[in-house]
Amino acid sequence: MAKPIPKIGSRRNRRIGSRKNVRRIPKGVIHVQASFNNTIVTVTDVRGRVISWSSAGTCGFKGTRRGTPFAAQTAAGNAIRTVVDQGMQRAEVMIKGPGLGRDAALRAIRRSGILLSFIRDVTPMPHNGCRPPKKRRV
Repeated sequence: MAKPIPKIGSRRNRRIGSRKNVRRIPKGVIHVQASFNNTIVTVTDVRGRVISWSSAGTCGFKGTRRGTPFAAQTAAGNAIRTVVDQGMQRAEVMIKGPGLGRDAALRAIRRSGILLSFIRDVTPMPHNGCRPPKKRRV
């Protein structure tokens, strides 16, 4: 019987998690994008490099449940849990969008124990930019 050829550089013999280097981040920025269909929470350092992120869809919510406040609260909790372990104590919060998850995500961030230096609403507002689509005739 022939001997099996050993695979060089296979996944089994490499240490898992070697690419991820754990940095100590004392201060960061939490971006919350709340649309009507989903809520995305991204945690970055001060320079804007992403450390952790989560959304209502990745937390297991499907369909219309992704737009609910509870889904936003779960997504914010998941994103922040990893950065608290990395030592984040202070953060700035940028909230964007008109969705239902805005307040729920902010409540979850406040409960996590991170001190918030400021909360800013960065929802884009047009200064009467694009022409709206014509009215529907039914």
